[in-house]
Amino acid sequence: MSTLYDITIIGGGPVGMFAAFYAGMRQASTKIIESLPILGGQPHILYPEKMIYDVGGYASITGAELTDQLIQQMNHFNPTICLEEKVLMIEKEADQFKLTTTKGTHYSKTVIIATGQGSFKPRRLPFNYPEVFEQTNLHYIVRNLEQYRDKKVAICGGGDSAVDWALALEGVASEVSLIHRRNQFRAHEGAVQQLEQSSVQLLTPYIPKQLHSSDNRQIDQLTLSKKRSNDTLTIDIDYLIVNYGFVSAMDEVSDWGIQLDNRGILVDRAMTTTVPGMFAIGDVAHYDEKIKLIAVGFGEAPTAINHAMSYIDPTSHKQPIQSTELYL
Repeated sequence: MSTLYDITIIGGGPVGMFAAFYAGMRQASTKIIESLPILGGQPHILYPEKMIYDVGGYASITGAELTDQLIQQMNHFNPTICLEEKVLMIEKEADQFKLTTTKGTHYSKTVIIATGQGSFKPRRLPFNYPEVFEQTNLHYIVRNLEQYRDKKVAICGGGDSAVDWALALEGVASEVSLIHRRNQFRAHEGAVQQLEQSSVQLLTPYIPKQLHSSDNRQIDQLTLSKKRSNDTLTIDIDYLIVNYGFVSAMDEVSDWGIQLDNRGILVDRAMTTTVPGMFAIGDVAHYDEKIKLIAVGFGEAPTAINHAMSYIDPTSHKQPIQSTELYL
């Protein structure tokens, strides 16, 4: 049988990692199961180089930097990390839980769900194209601005992410073209005003029509179609960034035996779900007047951990441990 852990955390985003750190402070044996190949959740995957301003203690910090800090903090206690592993089913067996995943079986005394908005995948262009492009120069996420230095970059999208990346790349890439199907952008007014005063080439109202490749491996050109017209335009590109947003789903959670609605997993003040011993924190958890912020999730993590430890051992203290009492 696999090792029985005190606490298994499903989800390796910011809230899940902070929960793992706090579980270590409570001297709990801890495991994180993350479906993606890397830790960090949405801040690391969706906006690794965008600034986050609402995390306490940081005037500003990028998604990648926040991830690095949380990993460093969590690694004080070396929790077990399982990546690229999706939880399919959770079953309660006597005084433990059996978690069936895409890679095997895990056992835990308690479970904390920290899956955020659920699994997510990018919205693709509205026509078929080889997946190999996504492994070369068609990107849905900007991970490293320097990758685009002195390159011709085309960005598809009209929301905040598309406009923000166009502005961020203006001083890095040799050319930046922003393609949107409407003449008006849906981004923040200040960003749109800055965009209009920038050197970014605005191609509106155009939609992407076809990708061209000379080697069937990476994109060389992009053909655009003008809306309500037969006009087309073909541009040379080195990189194509598609910012049409992401589709999230919580389908797998419905198989875990807990109560949820369209707002998330229902929890009480102790972050306990409808199944004793199972807790939920962060954006996936819902209670009246819930505010979905990373900062709120950070506060929910110690609550869930302390009550998980009390579930394991009712004689243990529910009051928080001060980190200043420990030598890390």
